[in-house]
Amino acid sequence: MKPVVSAMNAWTCIVVSVFAIVILSIIGSLFKSNNHIMMGGQEDPKDGSAVAGAVFGAVFIYIGFFVFCGLQALLHLRESRRGAISLS
Repeated sequence: MKPVVSAMNAWTCIVVSVFAIVILSIIGSLFKSNNHIMMGGQEDPKDGSAVAGAVFGAVFIYIGFFVFCGLQALLHLRESRRGAISLS
């Protein structure tokens, strides 16, 4: 099986995905617990659980990106070990 994206794009996607998963998980847990930092203002949302659901939905999308890009990076590593010539 051949990789769909380049090795640089795969590794960049992995780094961005890990960062997004960590940050969005923290933000989602703050909304889920109705923390006063996230829910204390006049224009802040009233239902923290609904916002947390949307944020955790984004976390699952980034988990999908992480898995896809991780598999692409593994394909590049496997291809480079076999001695394939890169034309890029």
